Amino acid sequence: MGTTSSASTSGRLSPFAALRYRDFRLLWLGQLVSTAGTQMRIVAVNVQVYELAKRGGAIDPALALGLIGLARAVPLVATALLSGLVADRADRRLLLLLTSIGALISSAVLAAASGLVVTPLWLVYAMVILAAVVGAFEMPARQALVPTLVPPEILPNALSLNIIAWQLATIAGPTLAGLLIAWAGVAPVYWIDAASFLAVVLAVLLMRTHAAPRPSQPVTLSAAFDGLRFVRATPLIASTMLLDFFATFFGAAMTLLPLFADKVLHVGPVELGWMYAAPSVGAFVAAAALTSVRIKRQGPVLLWAIAIFGLCTALFGISRSLPLTLLALAGTGASDTVSMVIRQTIRQLLTPDELRGRMTAVNMIFFAGGPQIGELESGIAASLMGGPAAVFLGGALCVAMVGWVAWRYADLRRYHSAV
Repeated sequence: MGTTSSASTSGRLSPFAALRYRDFRLLWLGQLVSTAGTQMRIVAVNVQVYELAKRGGAIDPALALGLIGLARAVPLVATALLSGLVADRADRRLLLLLTSIGALISSAVLAAASGLVVTPLWLVYAMVILAAVVGAFEMPARQALVPTLVPPEILPNALSLNIIAWQLATIAGPTLAGLLIAWAGVAPVYWIDAASFLAVVLAVLLMRTHAAPRPSQPVTLSAAFDGLRFVRATPLIASTMLLDFFATFFGAAMTLLPLFADKVLHVGPVELGWMYAAPSVGAFVAAAALTSVRIKRQGPVLLWAIAIFGLCTALFGISRSLPLTLLALAGTGASDTVSMVIRQTIRQLLTPDELRGRMTAVNMIFFAGGPQIGELESGIAASLMGGPAAVFLGGALCVAMVGWVAWRYADLRRYHSAV
């Protein structure tokens, strides 16, 4: 790890400060490529499930879309505490290598199955479950590895650059997926996603950073719950996780995009790709701005960002215009990015390294479990009251939840960053 300071005399960082560190740069590039493939797969899975449900007639298409979230959430929540402990006990680079291979296998099976006359719906759900298990072990290892690759003062910049990589991928991925699906179906999308995980494999193999020696400790149930105990004992972290969960639970509308494209906006796969990419466009703009800015009043800014996320979600729900829909979706991406950088910075700086994997695993239950369970809720609500009403109600409840957290947690409301 280098020692050159990347801050100017005015206190502003170079927008690319963290990329000066070789191993972080490798991880960043690998994440960029693999995330683009993953975002392509998400579009393909949603489109394929929606079409199979419409064709089969045995299940309501909106509910079928919601079940994708359940298929992701259950294995994630079930394995989260174990995956966090493994990330704190094992070599995090080895975990990234193994999980990338597992994700590759999942996408390759979907690609091969898509060549069948009729792809079994259960098989699609099964591969979604496999990818969720793999992701449950990948996320704590990757997020816990980042703070070891850059100095603490560069960490907010590194997190912003990670979000830029993620958002670049989620702009290009869904757009390309929409074009490919319209031209050749979902199979090529799955093959591209499978190949994209080789970028992470290569990045891990080229890394030079070695983890600091850790004392040999047994893998026990009590140790697995240490992360949960730490979060409960740190109200500032716990409050950000509550915001994560309820915002993503009530604002989980992305799984319904095929329904909105078909029934509300009456557009095709290309425009659907734009809709999937719109949040990432907004997020990219926000993340680019945050790479060279230090937010001191992090608590108030976090609360306002999530409130704006809820308002934009509600606007998306009532929109009947494609441009307004794209604008509202871009707003959700921008506001979510601001809140994401603040949340991750608070958590990583307040958590000791030996607990980072387990803290991230607890957060994963809130951050990743919220939207997946929320997708099920959105699917059920949309099947009962229609997509627009369900999404509008979710956005309104998100805003109400922010007000409750702001009232309940005064420390978060007053929090100022020291970094």
